[in-house]
Amino acid sequence: MLRFIRESAAVAQIELIKLTRDPTEIVSRAVQPVLWLVVFGQVLAHVHGIYTGEIGYLAFITPGILAQSVLFSAIFYGIAVIWERDLGVVHKLLVSPALRSSLVFGKAVAAGFRGLVQALVIYLIAFALHIAIRLDPQAMLGVLGGVLLGSAIFSTFSLIVACIVKTRERFMGIGQLLTMPMFFASNAIYPLDLMPEWLRTIARLNPLTYLVDALRGLMIPGGESVHGYAVDFAVLAAVFCALLALAVRLYPTLAE
Repeated sequence: MLRFIRESAAVAQIELIKLTRDPTEIVSRAVQPVLWLVVFGQVLAHVHGIYTGEIGYLAFITPGILAQSVLFSAIFYGIAVIWERDLGVVHKLLVSPALRSSLVFGKAVAAGFRGLVQALVIYLIAFALHIAIRLDPQAMLGVLGGVLLGSAIFSTFSLIVACIVKTRERFMGIGQLLTMPMFFASNAIYPLDLMPEWLRTIARLNPLTYLVDALRGLMIPGGESVHGYAVDFAVLAAVFCALLALAVRLYPTLAE
């Protein structure tokens, strides 16, 4: 276990060094949530057909936009792995004595820290728009845990896709094909009650739905988790463990 933790931390540190050397990525990732909250949210806040109870619409979608930012930043994480394969980095990692699980888990942890940057951006936008956000330590720790877990899920899923398609062109096509359906087939920008039954069924199978549900209850005063925090985090943890096991199995095939 100690070896696993040490090797995972080393991989995560390398990935974070890459992030600090390219701060433009952080800035570019901040543009999209600004547009969604400042433009899209302001417009739909005047649509009376979207009932969000006692919570204003901007407050309602703020956790959803955070989850969306986590999804969009993590789902294309696999393209960096394909670049590493083309540069020979993956081959060097695979011939090292490091555990395959450490290599995959370390990348998932690094993706989680990228998600925390998105969370900081969302909180700053919320303050600028005067959206009420819970700031008690317990709630913020819960948000931190949710963001880390959500980022780990989608980055690991991205790694699995990269191991299967193995080319940047195919990966970009599949990534674009997956992100928007996952986003709209969730409760990020409208309640599940507004969906037709068939779409509601799909949303219940979407891990993004449980991430949004947990974040909404933790971030917004008066918000609540529909499924319950235990269910939300249990589902997210189970999905991550399943994806991690599959990614560990497939990662060596990336070098072929």
